[in-house]
Amino acid sequence: MPGLLGKKIGMTSVFSADGKNVPCTVIEAGPCVVTQIKTVEKDGYDALQVGFQETTEKHVNKGESGHFKKAGVAPQRHLAEFKGFEGDFQLGQSITAEIFSENDFVDVIGTSKGKGFQGVVKRHGFGGVGQSTHGQDDRLRAPGSLGASSFPSKVFKGMRMAGRMGGERVTVQNLQILKVLPENNLVLIKGSVPGAKGSIVIINK
Repeated sequence: MPGLLGKKIGMTSVFSADGKNVPCTVIEAGPCVVTQIKTVEKDGYDALQVGFQETTEKHVNKGESGHFKKAGVAPQRHLAEFKGFEGDFQLGQSITAEIFSENDFVDVIGTSKGKGFQGVVKRHGFGGVGQSTHGQDDRLRAPGSLGASSFPSKVFKGMRMAGRMGGERVTVQNLQILKVLPENNLVLIKGSVPGAKGSIVIINK
């Protein structure tokens, strides 16, 4: 399952061949450098570890610094592993957006936008309870009853309640690549992908 690390640039729209205006997400996919080659003999499985976005020596710890020096590459800000790469790869080799083609289907993994502490209407889609009559002036967005009293005399785990929303790892599957601009390392993916502008995403073929 070859793929790349990338940065979400934002959203735009393109016109399809039949004249439809299609919304899409612009992602700066790579270039990524190979920082480690894992093999079945040594690690138990085959995979490529790639790095994205160069950083300075002071922003990595000693272990990471030695890891990058062994690979002969500059320190990288983000690392990820990908299985299923075909062909011979060398440490320090650069992988660009050219591994993708138009009309490929990919899975995109990102961290959703954090919304902070939210109520049940926004967080879980509750409709709100009660009416604004009979003196209920502050219960319109309340969750209502959480369970019976005498039995089971507790609130079950998993009860949908108010709490922190967003900031979670989200995978969106089977998104179509509309266009690849290899000279700028840009990939245009149909629809939206999780995360804010500037956030890091993983694109899997």
